[in-house]
Amino acid sequence: MTQYDAIVLGAGAAGLMCAARAGQRGLRVLLLERAEQPGRKILISGGGRCNFTNLGAGPANYLSANPHFAKSALARYTARDFLDLVERHGIAWHEKTLGQLFCDGSAKQIVAMLLAECERATENGGDVTLRCGEEVTEVAAEDGYTVRTRSGEYRAQNLVIATGGPSIPKMGATGFAYELARQFGLKLVEPRPALVPLTLGGDDVLFREISGVAAPVTATANKQAFSEAALFTHRGLSGPVILQVSSYWKPGDPVSVDFLPERETGWLLAAKRATPRATLRSVLREALPHRLADILAERIGIASELGNAPDAALREAETRLARWSFHPNGSEGFAKAEVTSGGIATGELSSQTMEAKKHPGLYAIGEAVDVTGWLGGYNFQWAWASGVAAGEALGGIAASVGSP
Repeated sequence: MTQYDAIVLGAGAAGLMCAARAGQRGLRVLLLERAEQPGRKILISGGGRCNFTNLGAGPANYLSANPHFAKSALARYTARDFLDLVERHGIAWHEKTLGQLFCDGSAKQIVAMLLAECERATENGGDVTLRCGEEVTEVAAEDGYTVRTRSGEYRAQNLVIATGGPSIPKMGATGFAYELARQFGLKLVEPRPALVPLTLGGDDVLFREISGVAAPVTATANKQAFSEAALFTHRGLSGPVILQVSSYWKPGDPVSVDFLPERETGWLLAAKRATPRATLRSVLREALPHRLADILAERIGIASELGNAPDAALREAETRLARWSFHPNGSEGFAKAEVTSGGIATGELSSQTMEAKKHPGLYAIGEAVDVTGWLGGYNFQWAWASGVAAGEALGGIAASVGSP
């Protein structure tokens, strides 16, 4: 049996960051990864360029049963802090819309950077040992924590759960973090798919006919609104704005879409005065993709020229276009979800250190915890921040007891 100061389960974004920080604080860290390589979700993110953070990341960009929980970690390790790390490693980056930061090159650079940070542990007397292809068969609280895999048995005073959630199972994601939480009596907030396409049925199924059509809209679910592109698919609704509202959507709720968010009230009446011979279909075609304009005009049912349409009917059409109500019958599930909402309840953890209140030496970080970010680099920032919080807490413990 090999003894370590800390064992980190999961070499994803949070686990790599935590291991690097703890190692640089002088700890001997074992980083166990079930997949054959570390950082698999990092590698596929952002179309292979990794949307590694967001300049605007703050507590308001996260969902949690306790909206205050993420404040401490996010304040102590900011997007600027991670960007400084990226720049120190000479990684070129660029900003896209809404504060989203991407590598100019490849997401592989972010994984290589994190691995290099793990290697830096030796400079301070620490060590990070990464073992991939290690499937954990048992975790036990025995004089600290004992982790058994198919190839060995390892022991440490500290154990960090960084195995994420079940989103994107084709990448090897599982609900293992929740199994461990139940084993140690930690409460869970019911996990569900987030940042996920929504499916349509009933009358809404007609919109599947325009699969592949996208348009900039404002979408709202449970009073939370976002403005980005929506994409109609053969199963329902997708695109950035739908992924955003999906985290707030609950089964049975409608999703409201404003197809012309830049238009002021009365624009259709103004069009009637300016071009009385125009039709609703032709006016919508000027602002929206033609196939989308056609189906909206057909559903509204004003076939006459605008000059012959009653003002009341045009006002009603305006209102409907600004608050078009879709009734999703579900989502595409964990298979297509970018992240998982819910997870280990924040009430079980210290917001300062990520340590379980009932189990000294047990930590949970990243997606495993009930903190879920918006689309656009926010979830990576939570991974970095929570990983740093736990890594530095581990290092602080080691320093206080004289660990090398």
